[in-house]
Amino acid sequence: MLTAPRARRGPEPLETPPYQRMPNAKLATSPERQATMTRGHKLLVGVLSLTALALVLTPGCKEKAPDGTEVITLHYSIFFPPPHVQTQTAEAWAREIEKRTDGKVQIKVYPGGTLTKADACYDGVVKGVSDIGMSCFAYSRGRFPLLEGLDLPLGYPDGKTASRIANDMVLKYNPQEVQDVHVLYVHAHGPGILASKKPVRTLGDLSGMKVRATGLSSKVATSLGATPVAMPQPDTYEALQKGVVDATLCPVETLKGWKQGEVIESVTDSSVIGYTTSMFVVMNQAKWDALPPDIQKVFTEVSNEWVDKHGTAWDQADAEGREFIAERNRPVITLSDDEKAQWKAAVQPILEDYLKAAGERQLPAAAFLQEVQERLAQ
Repeated sequence: MLTAPRARRGPEPLETPPYQRMPNAKLATSPERQATMTRGHKLLVGVLSLTALALVLTPGCKEKAPDGTEVITLHYSIFFPPPHVQTQTAEAWAREIEKRTDGKVQIKVYPGGTLTKADACYDGVVKGVSDIGMSCFAYSRGRFPLLEGLDLPLGYPDGKTASRIANDMVLKYNPQEVQDVHVLYVHAHGPGILASKKPVRTLGDLSGMKVRATGLSSKVATSLGATPVAMPQPDTYEALQKGVVDATLCPVETLKGWKQGEVIESVTDSSVIGYTTSMFVVMNQAKWDALPPDIQKVFTEVSNEWVDKHGTAWDQADAEGREFIAERNRPVITLSDDEKAQWKAAVQPILEDYLKAAGERQLPAAAFLQEVQERLAQ
């Protein structure tokens, strides 16, 4: 379980003067004398506070690594809540970096969007609000036109497969759209399914339903005849609870990881058009460039190892999500073969739109999509 970062402690407050501790006592001083004492007390507090601040800002007080070099402190923004398995996996990544650099790097993790919100995380890294950030490409629609191809409803089977494909494709193509940061690695969840407040057994049942979706999953909702409502994952529980939305397109893990299984009544296994949501772990470019080569090497090695760790964590979380809804007697509806064919045909225009839009921007979308599909076929 993660804990919130420990706040920097300031100077201890001065002991309360006797004349403030004993409000009922008669003071043998004049009002003018009391005022002078109060002004003196405030002045002393101010002097001590400035002294403490100066000590904190003094270069000689910076933390040192065991070898005597100055510790590199980095701030890591994550939108997942502290108990979430992906936060815990990210925390383990941070600790492994610290371990393999012999304490030369210290990474402070800020979960739950406490440093930057989910949809502001990428910009937060670019602007230096955080040094490292994890969130979804899909939260910035239109900003990652080539990488949108990763989230298409292609029938992803599980989180490990999705994570490997997404990471490999981003590193191989290294598109211009991510050149304002250093990409450490990418991971992605298992197949997105439909969780709803009333049973959905056919494509017709979705007509007019308000479905929470993000990025390309919004187009999936539209293609299926629903009305998409864009919102980040942290807002979904309340939206379902209050009826702002009728359903959500999501990986199974959210039903436990974000407790959404408490506020839905039914799950439809729509994995035949299973989309994923690819998630970046990126670093501020200037911070990356300032790292010594040996430290950069550690970051790269550990990040490569953590792709599968995140993928495995996604799959474990999906299994726990299924158990969570089973305990609450939420039925899981299996689509008939005829319905599967209809759902698959319904989303085909999304792939065509992606190819057209990315192609108009002179992006290698056709090769990108074909490679993803070939990887899935394997």
